[in-house]
Amino acid sequence: MAETPENLPSGAGEIAQSYPEIWAAYAALGKACSEAGPLEDRTHRLVKLALAVGALSEGAVHSHAHRGLAEGLSKEELKQVALLALPTLGFPQGVKALTWIEDITDPASTDRTPSP
Repeated sequence: MAETPENLPSGAGEIAQSYPEIWAAYAALGKACSEAGPLEDRTHRLVKLALAVGALSEGAVHSHAHRGLAEGLSKEELKQVALLALPTLGFPQGVKALTWIEDITDPASTDRTPSP
């Protein structure tokens, strides 16, 4: 379900705080879409992660990976979404998605600071 403005990433949180009526309508749309079919919550999260990967939205990938972990999905399940993107979106995009997911699933091992 929709999060409170305090728990949202900065841009979404600002919209939710500045335009609460728009946020309420957006949250209601998300709820209605979730309830429109037979898919279970874990499948919803994986599909939303895949859509974020396909949209090349790093923030959304981070958000859905974080939520997926909080909802009990394994690191391996989340990472498989990126691997499934490889043949469809291309190797570079799939690898990019995997690194975004690993930012959340394996933060200690994702220091991508270039070497001097």
